[in-house]
Amino acid sequence: MANTRRLATVIIAAAFSLAACTAQYSSHGYAPAEADLQQIVPGVDTRATVEEVIGVPTTSGVLNEGGFYYISSEIRTFGWKAPEEVNREVVAVTFDSAGVVENITRYGLEDGNVVPLSRRITRTSDGEVSFIRKLFGNIGGLNLGGLTSDGL
Repeated sequence: MANTRRLATVIIAAAFSLAACTAQYSSHGYAPAEADLQQIVPGVDTRATVEEVIGVPTTSGVLNEGGFYYISSEIRTFGWKAPEEVNREVVAVTFDSAGVVENITRYGLEDGNVVPLSRRITRTSDGEVSFIRKLFGNIGGLNLGGLTSDGL
């Protein structure tokens, strides 16, 4: 009986250990289905009709009332490893100056480019002298002879 309980405990512990090592997937954002995009007619539909048919965009262009962008991604988390993006879809709806749909384009993860981020630091002309060093730097260089009445 004790051996059976130990065996059951080992089997349950092994099952939990294996379950902890499975990949977990999470989805973020929204990209409209192809059937919904087929309802949008370039040259006819406007911003308002696009919002009615496929919904409010995830983001939009900021210059000259730019296009609408619908973004969705799928993230895989596996054990101790850092989360990894395994799928991304961006649907870009562009408009002309009158607000009428010009084009609808779909991009995937393979179309993306890695943008290296660099840290820009503004260098001062006085080198690496800190504020505290500037504040206390002149203590030993005072000439008290010029402060007396004889020096005036």
